[in-house]
Amino acid sequence: MMTIALLEAFAAAWNAHDVDALMSFMSEDCVFESSAGPDACGTRYTGRDAVRASYAAVWQAIPDARWNNPVHFISGDRGLSEWTFTGTSPNGSRIEVTGCDVFTFRGAKIVVKNSYRKQRT
Repeated sequence: MMTIALLEAFAAAWNAHDVDALMSFMSEDCVFESSAGPDACGTRYTGRDAVRASYAAVWQAIPDARWNNPVHFISGDRGLSEWTFTGTSPNGSRIEVTGCDVFTFRGAKIVVKNSYRKQRT
């Protein structure tokens, strides 16, 4: 069963830029729906290889990426993590946005990670 401690470890793996640790939390049939993309869901990555590559791409684009002050909630097979993302964009501008991930769990694994964020304009 998913726990707050596991979500805390998942958040810590993001800040450690540890894709192997992140993937240890994901189910074999995992899906990641990013905050941005051409579809209403953002961009959907399906399967471990696609999810792994999309996670790693975040640190390639924003090497100092951090998800600060995460707060987690779980209700049955669903969960939520709120955070403040900070980093430096490729053009050198600072990024600071509030966001959240909405999860679907199967046992102690994440099946779907659906990300949302506020975008400053």
